[in-house]
Amino acid sequence: MKFRSERDSLVEALSTARQAVSTRMSMPVLSGVLMTTEGNQLTIIGTDNDLSIRVTLEVIGIEDGTAVIPARLATDIIRRLEPGAVTLDATSEQVEISASRSQFSLRAFPPVEFPAVSITTQTSAQIPISALAEGLDQVVRAASNDEARPLLTGVLLTKTDGGLRLVATDSYRLALRELPEVAGVVGEDDILVPARALEELKRLVNPSDEGSIGIHTTDSEITFLVGGVAISTRLISGTYPDYRQLIPESYPNSLHLGKETLLGALRRVRILVKDNTTPVRMSMRNGGVDLKVVSQEVGEGTETVDGDYTGEDLTIAFNPSYLIEGIEAVAGDEVIIETSDATRPATVRSGEQDSYRYLLMPVRVS
Repeated sequence: MKFRSERDSLVEALSTARQAVSTRMSMPVLSGVLMTTEGNQLTIIGTDNDLSIRVTLEVIGIEDGTAVIPARLATDIIRRLEPGAVTLDATSEQVEISASRSQFSLRAFPPVEFPAVSITTQTSAQIPISALAEGLDQVVRAASNDEARPLLTGVLLTKTDGGLRLVATDSYRLALRELPEVAGVVGEDDILVPARALEELKRLVNPSDEGSIGIHTTDSEITFLVGGVAISTRLISGTYPDYRQLIPESYPNSLHLGKETLLGALRRVRILVKDNTTPVRMSMRNGGVDLKVVSQEVGEGTETVDGDYTGEDLTIAFNPSYLIEGIEAVAGDEVIIETSDATRPATVRSGEQDSYRYLLMPVRVS
């Protein structure tokens, strides 16, 4: 296999595919990416047997063939080459990377050891990039990273009347986004997509992008196709927790604030937080809210934010990082925080639209 490519295009393709590369050393070949040239088309595949990413791009093909090259090392080398053309010449045993006056020779992996990866090119549904990109940014952040609780490491895709709902929770917070008029992705049965795969999809798209994302689902897998990239992942099996029972129908207390003003105040008082156990106290009252962080080792910080509050005076505490993440995800310039009391989940939502909700458990303080 031999081809020539512009450096930046090749680095971008390798960087995308290597996100699926395994970090487990039980199968060394999975630390590599499979590269195949056919004419002037290069296909790069990375996989860990659960998540697979395929990238295709146009190159100057010199010799058709297949090779498995070390993903991270090759990417790092090519990224640091001088701008311009890069030539890659690979066999089943080694890969030669050359550009300008630079020359590198790396050991390759036997292609026969690389697992067979089949990623569909078919689509059964289309979603506007702008809608899905914003929804993923709002919801994926609430999924768990705890592999001991696999169900919570996924994002639930569930069918609604005329649309699609995205749900994620790590048991401390829950994010929910409605995508109206998005149909055909989910049938009668909900599907649970690993958040890791959706994080990779999120890297590829932007809410300002035009066009659509192609989606194809089977009983065990889902594939997303956007541009020259395909992301395929196994679905998580099991019954997702009943999140609906956590969402109150109404709240007695409501705090209406400017989003950026509140975020600025929270970020300032969070400077005193030295670990994840230090909460921010919010004393809600007529006219706004008083924020307070007390750190026994450092000191304390307070700040007042003006706003509209209806309900009884209430002091409630939250993990400041979780609270900030929820507010950051709100669309528009205004944010509403709704509460029942100091022990029940609060809801963060936009003051301008109701398609996104972020439920957050309070922290008990003395």
